[in-house]
Amino acid sequence: MQKEYWLDRWERQDIGFHQNETNPYLDQYWQRLQLAPGSAVLVPLCGKSRDMLWLHQQGHTVLGVELSGVAAQAFFTENGLTPQCRVHDPFTHLEADDMHILCGDFFDLDKNAVAKITAVYDRAALIALPPEMRKRYAHHLLHILPPATQILLITLNYPQHEMSGPPFAVSMDEVTALYQPYAAITLLSQQDVLEQNPRFQERGLSRLQENTILLRIGTP
Repeated sequence: MQKEYWLDRWERQDIGFHQNETNPYLDQYWQRLQLAPGSAVLVPLCGKSRDMLWLHQQGHTVLGVELSGVAAQAFFTENGLTPQCRVHDPFTHLEADDMHILCGDFFDLDKNAVAKITAVYDRAALIALPPEMRKRYAHHLLHILPPATQILLITLNYPQHEMSGPPFAVSMDEVTALYQPYAAITLLSQQDVLEQNPRFQERGLSRLQENTILLRIGTP
């Protein structure tokens, strides 16, 4: 999947994946991470997610990473914020009120950029990527994050042959294969959500499951 695919979707505003409300699992399970006030949270492939605003309201410094400049600017504009902008290769930095978005390629992110991160919120990153890119994404994330970082991961699972992604189906077995050598994995919830998602019914799905997972790096 090429970068141009996502850039084009944002340019055309073909963003059915965007949620206008805060994700309910974030509200329900975030406290399980027991983070200290002021902790820094990474949101990879963040788009213009309002979840970042919710995290900021909990007292966190938020660092998003987003390929599309259209999406990054829209986050600030739609939330009534005027960001400072500076270019520091390989990213364009947008910042307002302890909310930062690095606009560029996630795979250019290095350890220095995430040195203060204590948690990751992944609702739309892993499921946005095809299988080989998921392996690369998880490997890169694990390589750059500080020890003991926690990840709140939300995935979708469905019969992949019934629908071409994104979002892609990611099973618990795959999550285990990607992360278990490096992290403790706790399944927090497993919900059947097809009835609540008519757009996926229209695409022909017979089953849709949403999993909320807590990963603790460094404690396999």
